[in-house]
Amino acid sequence: MESEHITIRTYSLVWLWLIALTAIEVFLGYIHVPLAMMLVSVIGLSIIKAVLIMAYFMHLKFERLSLILTIVPAMVVCILLFLAFFPDGFRAFSLKTFR
Repeated sequence: MESEHITIRTYSLVWLWLIALTAIEVFLGYIHVPLAMMLVSVIGLSIIKAVLIMAYFMHLKFERLSLILTIVPAMVVCILLFLAFFPDGFRAFSLKTFR
């Protein structure tokens, strides 16, 4: 299997992208946007950051099967956890402090 050499410049660019995505996530926490929109944005940005970390810093970019076997089970677990705990969030509507 032939793999390409990743340079320090590539690592630096990926690192800068990770910092930029983190800054966007922090910025979203300070501005007033609808909660659903903010959560979807933050989750989407976090998935992008996870893929960048796995592809470049874990050196899985050139190992397609390993990348897929890493991402798919993690996404399935996240979705199952989301579906398991999502209904519990509705009880917040019945709390006194919520009204």
